[in-house]
Amino acid sequence: MRVDGAWRRRAGTQAVCAALTVAGYRALFVGGCVRNALLGAEVADVDIATDALPETVTELAEKAGLKVVPTGIDHGTVTVVSGGIPHEVTTFRHDIDTDGRHATVSYTTDPAEDAARRDFTMNALYATPEGEVIDPLGGLDDLRARRVRFVGCAEERIREDYLRILRFFRFHAWYGDPSEGLDPEGLAACAENLDGLARLSKERIGAEMRKLLSAPDPATAVGPMHVIGVLSAILPGADPLALGPLLHLEGDRPPRFLRRLAVLGGREEADALRLSRVESRDLGRVRDEIGGTAGAGELGYRLGATLAEDVILCRAALLESPLPGGWRSDIARGAAAVLPVRAADLPDLQGPEIGAALRRIEARWIASGFTLDRDALLGDG
Repeated sequence: MRVDGAWRRRAGTQAVCAALTVAGYRALFVGGCVRNALLGAEVADVDIATDALPETVTELAEKAGLKVVPTGIDHGTVTVVSGGIPHEVTTFRHDIDTDGRHATVSYTTDPAEDAARRDFTMNALYATPEGEVIDPLGGLDDLRARRVRFVGCAEERIREDYLRILRFFRFHAWYGDPSEGLDPEGLAACAENLDGLARLSKERIGAEMRKLLSAPDPATAVGPMHVIGVLSAILPGADPLALGPLLHLEGDRPPRFLRRLAVLGGREEADALRLSRVESRDLGRVRDEIGGTAGAGELGYRLGATLAEDVILCRAALLESPLPGGWRSDIARGAAAVLPVRAADLPDLQGPEIGAALRRIEARWIASGFTLDRDALLGDG
C-alpha cells in the first residue's frame, strides 16, 4: 500500500529525507502524517523516524544547509526546518524505563522496536519517502476498521504514560467508528488506571480536552468517559447529558470548544483545564446568560455574535427546547447595533444620574428591536 499527498512531495520535506538517505540512513514518515494521509485527512505536522543518531541528523542537515533546532534532544528528537516547514526527526528508540508520564529511552536501528513503544496501532504506521507503507504491528487493519487500539497490552501502555487515557478517547472521537464503540480492552484498562490521571499536569489535560471537544462528534467519547469515571476525575461535576442535543442543534456550524464545555458543566473549569483569562471570561458570560431571559438580539448586542450564538444553542440544548425563530438574524442585528445616545446628550444630568438615564434609554432601545433613533429616545425623556 502507498501513501500519497502533496505534503510528501514538498521540496523542503524531500530535502530533509535526502539529507539522511543519501548518507545511507533511513528516513521514514511516521505517525499522524501517515495516518491522516491514508484517511484522506489534512496533514498538519510531518514527523520522520530514522536510524541516524541525533548528532548525526544535526550534522547531515546542517551540511545540507538546513536549520536544526534541538527541541527534544534528550529523547532523540531534533527539528529540521526546510522550506519554512518544521520537521521533527527522531531516532528509532525503545523505552528503558517509564514513570507514568516520561520515559528513559535507548536508541535502536529497528523500526519494529520503535513501533512497539507507540500508543496506538494506527499511529505505528511508517512510510518511505517514495510512499510505501510499512506496517510492523497490523495498524492498517485497525485504521481501515476505524478502531483505536493500544499497541500490545493496553494496561502496560497506559502505565507508561497516563496521558494515553485521554488520548484514547480523543482519538476515538476523531478517528474511531462510532457505530462500533470503543475497544473493550482499552476501555477496561482506562477504568483500571484512573488514579494515574492525578499525575498529569492541568495544562496537558486542558490541551487534550480542547482537541477532544473540537472533534466533529465528541459525544461518542465523552459519554464513555463519564460512565467509567474519567470525566469526573478531570472535570468534577461535569455531565454530558446535553452534549448530544447541542451537537444536533449545531448542525454544520464549526465546532467550538468553549460552547461544548459550557453544556458539560463542571466546577472550576478555569483551573482544572488551565483556561486562559479570555476563555474563562467568555465561558462565565455564556454560563451566566444560559439561565437568563435576554433574547437573541440583546445577547448579540451585549456579547457579540459568537458568544450570543453559543448562549442560544446551549440554552436550547440544556432546556430541551427548540431554537427561537429568527434567532440568527436577531443576533446579527444586535451585534451590529450601536446605542445612538451618549452621555454628552444628557447635559442636564450629573454623576450617577447620567448612568441611570442611559440604562433606561438603552432598555427602551433594546425593547424596540434597536429601531428607536436618538431623537425618539431623547424625546421620551
